[in-house]
Amino acid sequence: MNLDWQEFEFGEGEGELVQLIYTKPLPMRLDRWLVSQRKEQSRSRIQKIIEAGFVRVNGIVGRSKTPLRNGDEVHLWMPPPDPLPYLKPQEMELDVLFEDDQLIVINKTSGLTVHPAPGNRDGTLVNGVLFHCSDLPGINGKLRPGIVHRLDKDTTGCIVIAKTQKALLSLQEQIQKRVASRQYLAVVHGAPKGEEGIMIGPIGRHPVDRKKYAVVSDASGRHARTNWSLVERIGDYSLLKFKLDTGRTHQIRVHCSHFGHPIVGDPVYSRCRKLPIDLPGQALHAFQLGLNHPINKKRMIFEAPFPDYWERLLVVLRNRAGLE
Repeated sequence: MNLDWQEFEFGEGEGELVQLIYTKPLPMRLDRWLVSQRKEQSRSRIQKIIEAGFVRVNGIVGRSKTPLRNGDEVHLWMPPPDPLPYLKPQEMELDVLFEDDQLIVINKTSGLTVHPAPGNRDGTLVNGVLFHCSDLPGINGKLRPGIVHRLDKDTTGCIVIAKTQKALLSLQEQIQKRVASRQYLAVVHGAPKGEEGIMIGPIGRHPVDRKKYAVVSDASGRHARTNWSLVERIGDYSLLKFKLDTGRTHQIRVHCSHFGHPIVGDPVYSRCRKLPIDLPGQALHAFQLGLNHPINKKRMIFEAPFPDYWERLLVVLRNRAGLE
């Protein structure tokens, strides 16, 4: 198992990431065992860290009462010495696509981080949702209340947030079992051969630049598979649709760059490419989200309209290619 900083969604160098193996013959509660391993920490501090989602057992977010068994692998992210960030509601404009008493679906804008992290403690989507939904705190920990999945800071589009614990568990299971479907659109450099295909390559930390990800060896990365199909050829650019079979950090961005078609405007994986117009980030949009309602099980499909700058980008590209 190759968990690293991005699995915990915190910046490298912030805090401490510890890997531990449980070797006792009898089961033991996660919080009690961690106190025995980190004697400088109080039990209440360890419980707060677990509650915040900073501990994983065999790759799954742990709870204080999670029973450990011989051979279990535990990853613990120890925050810096300063107190855990206190999450405050903040008023902000949210593009709500759907809302009921169980969940809320939002069309996230570019430049908006999903939840707080060291160096980015407020002004996140979670801050705005907490203001919008006053009863959200306590669902999935204090720093990520209601968060089921996330989008990169500059990726736009559909994101669902649970408003009850029952909805959270249902949506998490749907994400893990691929019952929930997520489709993306991106404008990329170049023109892939054919009308559709599959990008396969294990993803892990870049061997040189540790702030980036890359397609790496099987031993140092995690299996990643991205399905793509051509929507439109636009001269030296293409509009592609993506559906993920796996959910790795920066997966679409890394695969597109690795296979020679980086996403237009990507500040990390396409930084040397000239931009057709000024963009706030990569032209990657989570345009469709499908899920079963946590209570009535009805299938629901949500679609998020393009940001305005997408329309400007496509018009410029089509004009350059003589298509308009």
